[in-house]
Amino acid sequence: MADSLSFDHIHIVSDAPAEAARWYEKVFDAEILGEHVLREAPQINVRVAGITVLIRGRRPGEEPSTVAPMQDFGNYSSHNHWGTDHFGFVYRGDLLAYCDELRGRGVEFAVEPWEFSPGGWLCYVAAPDGVSIEIVQGR
Repeated sequence: MADSLSFDHIHIVSDAPAEAARWYEKVFDAEILGEHVLREAPQINVRVAGITVLIRGRRPGEEPSTVAPMQDFGNYSSHNHWGTDHFGFVYRGDLLAYCDELRGRGVEFAVEPWEFSPGGWLCYVAAPDGVSIEIVQGR
């Protein structure tokens, strides 16, 4: 049964979906696949590293709450709330150099790059709408 499943998308609710889509395009060289209105809210489909990210605006009657910021707990970081904490990518290459490139694109980090195990680096990018994106250096 599990082999019948495949990953489809990440769905983000955004206060400014067009700006968020452009952010993913600028930062991660994402491709904007299309934009339409669904249930009275704009929705933009973006392809990032082979993954579809659906970015939609507020629907009538919704009052989304803001996600708690990433917090440092000594030897780990977390948003400290139930539900999805972040999504992640593997970077195959020098993560520290890639983070410098991302800074040049205006990226802010929720967690600066750090060595979580010998030779194993990771960071958390602060994306629009309180979304955190982990990037871990592939080995």
